[in-house]
Amino acid sequence: MPDITRRRALTGAAAVAATVSVAALAAPAASAAGHHMPATPDSFDEVYKGRRIQGRPASGGGHHHEHGGGYAVFIDGVQLHVMQNADGSWISVVSHYDPVPTPRAAARAAVDELQGAPLLPFPAN
Repeated sequence: MPDITRRRALTGAAAVAATVSVAALAAPAASAAGHHMPATPDSFDEVYKGRRIQGRPASGGGHHHEHGGGYAVFIDGVQLHVMQNADGSWISVVSHYDPVPTPRAAARAAVDELQGAPLLPFPAN
């Protein structure tokens, strides 16, 4: 049995390192491919801190980019633009730095942030 030379040892180590690198790069892509967004949230209609908040699947009323995954949220009848993140959390135009688990929670967070001020309509492009 021949002795392992320094060249063979380095070549083998490089091959192992390359294999590990390729596997590490492929793992996130594989997990992202298997990632599924949760089902559309249920509708809600309630009064929260004196404000009427509503949420329902959007009917596609002409809005050219549905960031909310086809879901519409309203505060006192004014649409609160919401967006679902890749991890399934939700943010709104009012409290976009604080992701929450549901559109209902996004509406409640917006009411908290507004502190009684009216929600103004968001201009469409």
